[in-house]
Amino acid sequence: MSTTLPRWIDIGVLPLLNILAAFIVSGIIIAIIGENPFTALGVMLKGAFVYKGALGYTLFYTTNFIFTGLAVAVAFHATLFNIGGEGQAMMGGLGIGLLVLALDAVVPAFLLIMLAIPVSALMGAAWGAVPGYLQAKRGSHVVITTIMFNFIASSIMVWLLAGTLMEQGQMAPETRDFAEGVGLFKFHEIAGMMGIKVARSPLNLSFVIALIAAFGVWVLIWRTRLGYVIRATGHSEKAAVYAGHSPQRIIIITMAISGGLAGMMALNEILGVQHKLILDFTSGFGFTGIAVALMGRNHPVGIIFASLLFGALYQGGAELDFEFQTITREMVLMIQGLIILFSGALVYMFNPMVERLYHRIVGPEKGAA
Repeated sequence: MSTTLPRWIDIGVLPLLNILAAFIVSGIIIAIIGENPFTALGVMLKGAFVYKGALGYTLFYTTNFIFTGLAVAVAFHATLFNIGGEGQAMMGGLGIGLLVLALDAVVPAFLLIMLAIPVSALMGAAWGAVPGYLQAKRGSHVVITTIMFNFIASSIMVWLLAGTLMEQGQMAPETRDFAEGVGLFKFHEIAGMMGIKVARSPLNLSFVIALIAAFGVWVLIWRTRLGYVIRATGHSEKAAVYAGHSPQRIIIITMAISGGLAGMMALNEILGVQHKLILDFTSGFGFTGIAVALMGRNHPVGIIFASLLFGALYQGGAELDFEFQTITREMVLMIQGLIILFSGALVYMFNPMVERLYHRIVGPEKGAA
C-alpha cells in the first residue's frame, strides 16, 4: 500500500498504534472476565523484564523471532511470501544434529560449533531454494510449496527421531546428548567467567549471531547490488528483465537466503539449550516470524524491536498464566493472536487517519515532499 507518510511514521508510529489497539482490545476482554487489565499488564511486564532471569528468557525467545522475522522480510522484499520458516528451521536443526552426532567424538567442540553455524544456514537455504526453484521454473506458487514443505520437513523429523536417530533405550523422540562442550556459551556462564553474577537463563551467544544477521540483512538489502536487484524484482519483474537481470534466478537466490536465516534459528534451540536434536523444537516461531516482519515493516531494526515484543509476550504471558486463575495460557495466546491480527491483516488500518492528521499538521505540500 502506497503512503505519503515519512519513513519514521511508517516504521515507528503506525506499528505502535497497531500494538496499542491490540492491547486495548485485550484489556477489554480481560476486564470482561473480571480481572484488572492494568494489574495484568504490570504482572506481564515484571514477568518479562523484572523478575530474576526474566530478561534472559525474554531475549532467548527474541532470538528465535529475529531469525524467522528476517527470513520472512528478505523474501518480502522480492514480493515472495515465505511461510516455510518452520520447515526450514527444522532442516537447520537436522543439519546441526547430523553433523554433531557424526563428528563430536573426533572433532574438537569449538571447531564443531564453528561448522554447525554455516551448516544450519545451508540446510535451511537448501530447503528454501527448492520452493523458489519451483516458482521460478515451474510456476508453482511459493506460498503453497512452502506450506507443503513444512509438512514434509515435519514428517522427516518424525521418521528420523522416532527411528534411526532416536537414542536407544528410551521412548522420547530425540537423539542422544551431544558430546561435552558442544554448545553455545550462555550469557550467565560468560558473566560468571568474568566474576559477574547473573541469573541463570537460556540466553546464549546465538542472540549475538542474530544481531549480526540483522546487520547483514540491512547491508544486503540496502547496501549491495544484489539487494537492489532483489528489491527491483519485487517492485517489477519486467523492470528487472529490462535491466538485464533474471527474475527466476533472483527468486531462487532470495528464497535460499530466506531459508538460510530461518535455518539458523536452530542454533538457539539446538546448540544453545537442548544440546541434542528433539522433535517440534520450532514451536511455531516460523509462523510468528510473519507477524514480526510485518510489524517491523521488513526492516532489521523494526524486526529486532518487534521480536523483543513477542519475546516479552512469550515470557510475560507465562507469568500471567501462573499468577491468575482466570487468565490461562489460552488467553495469552489470544493476546498474541490479536497483536498478529492488528499487525498483519489490519496492518494498514490506521494509515488513512494518520495521513489525514499528518497532512493537516504539516500541510499537503510538505507532506507530499
